[in-house]
Amino acid sequence: MDQRPDNRADIRDFLADRRARITPEQAGLPTSGRRRVPGLRREEVAVLAGVSTEWYTRLEKGHINGVSEDVLDAVARALRLDEDERIYLFDLARAAQPAGRTPRRRKAVDVPPRVRWLLDSITLSAAFVTNGRLDIVATNALARALFSPVFDSPTVDERRLPNFARYYFLDPGSHHFVADWDQAVALTAALLRAEAGRYPHDKALRELIGELSTLSTDFRTQWAVHDVRIHHSGVKTFHHPDAGPLELTYQPLDLPLSPREAHSLTLYTAEPGTPAEDRLKLLASLAATHTPTHTPAPTASPSTQSPRAAHTDHEAQAAADPGPPAD
Repeated sequence: MDQRPDNRADIRDFLADRRARITPEQAGLPTSGRRRVPGLRREEVAVLAGVSTEWYTRLEKGHINGVSEDVLDAVARALRLDEDERIYLFDLARAAQPAGRTPRRRKAVDVPPRVRWLLDSITLSAAFVTNGRLDIVATNALARALFSPVFDSPTVDERRLPNFARYYFLDPGSHHFVADWDQAVALTAALLRAEAGRYPHDKALRELIGELSTLSTDFRTQWAVHDVRIHHSGVKTFHHPDAGPLELTYQPLDLPLSPREAHSLTLYTAEPGTPAEDRLKLLASLAATHTPTHTPAPTASPSTQSPRAAHTDHEAQAAADPGPPAD
């Protein structure tokens, strides 16, 4: 039985969108007369990639199985894909190859003690581990305090496992917590799309994308853009309920815990000598004395509970016990 995911629509939409973003002038092609479509025509991409128009048309319709890496490289250059987009295109091609056997179900990976010790040793930066679905699976005390609105959000699942995508797209409070919310949600959707290209058989990821597509108009808008992001870093500003405004730099690092699941170790820190550094130190002091480290441990099987049911359960639990959950 063919176990390949049917990703032809993803291939078609991605290539067509990138073709529409390039003008003939940018590609160094002559222009003449009126054009019926934005960007390049299929035959122009074919010329730039050194393939026939019929071949490229077939590729853009999603028939990517069996295409050589050299040809994919030529198409990536013709479409001016950046490194993350190029990796995504290759991931789509890899997923379209015939599977020799049924792909194994991806299981949640426990964060080993050595990583938890590493997190606990970091005291002046907020440090946490996420998987490719953007679940927060381990933190140090400062990260738990910094992202307290995420941990305390009704969007956490029944295991009290926070997820950045659910928080940004489904919790209205995220608009206030993150200063540049539009940029945050665009990056979040792009990270999830890259993960979907790498791991098309991930049931929990498909369920998350389906949940967000059903419940969030903003997610549907961002998902339709087909942006892809794998490597990212930069500056974010938060409006923290206890520390006030915090402008922090962040840097994710690959954390190879399992060959079947991607993890990242991300650190947020403040520029030395700034008011943000003073506020972050204050938050670290409060975290050390009042907030225990929160390190949620994933279970062997991702939850399949519906988001509406999960939210209802949390509302009922909150009504019965208004106090904070015990670690």
